[in-house]
Amino acid sequence: MSSIQDIFEVMAAEGFSERVLQLIDKQVNDIQNGTRDFPRYNLSEHAGLCKAGPVLIGASIVASYATRSLAASCHAEGGQGGPANWQIDERQEQLIEQWAKASKLWVEDSDKILTDTFGPMIAQGAEAKVYYREGDKSVVKERTSIYSTTLKALDAIALHNFLFPETAMHVIGFTRDSDNLMRIILTQPYVRCLRLATKEEIDALVSAKGFCDNWNGNGVNYISNRMALEDAPC
Repeated sequence: MSSIQDIFEVMAAEGFSERVLQLIDKQVNDIQNGTRDFPRYNLSEHAGLCKAGPVLIGASIVASYATRSLAASCHAEGGQGGPANWQIDERQEQLIEQWAKASKLWVEDSDKILTDTFGPMIAQGAEAKVYYREGDKSVVKERTSIYSTTLKALDAIALHNFLFPETAMHVIGFTRDSDNLMRIILTQPYVRCLRLATKEEIDALVSAKGFCDNWNGNGVNYISNRMALEDAPC
């Protein structure tokens, strides 16, 4: 049974060869089956990782390799300290795109394909474009990273699933938009709400998960001893 480190060594020698793709798939299956752990997450958070699906797990493995290989390269060249976040992010995006294309998880002309397959775009914000066809149980999102690295954007999805399993995100692929921004394509349950939540309701929900208000009682940002929740308006 190959470890993640074994896969990294083969990846360094072969790139995304057929053997490497098979090793990554095997590692992903082992993680989902519970026979292997992904060291970035504790036992409880692992459930959120697995809910996000094999595509996110595979991308997280590739992004972890990108970080490690870039750091090793900097040290080999005599660099002081580690690489900057922008360098890490650039390398993670590059390798995830190569892996996604080799694994047939890359979507070209995604706006048209998602509209034809999942319905028209119904919303667009700083973080995501949302597609939905009336009557479907899920929406599809193109989610861009608002984090310092792509791996942290993947972590955010896994941690969202851990904290809020009722609206779990399931990653299905990757693309680039017209501005050349990498986007994560995912599905999420469609929720038809009758009203917005009150601050008291949000406080009660996140308090039960170990969070407290971290922004002058405005109910926008919450913090626990390990994580922060941001942009949670009533």
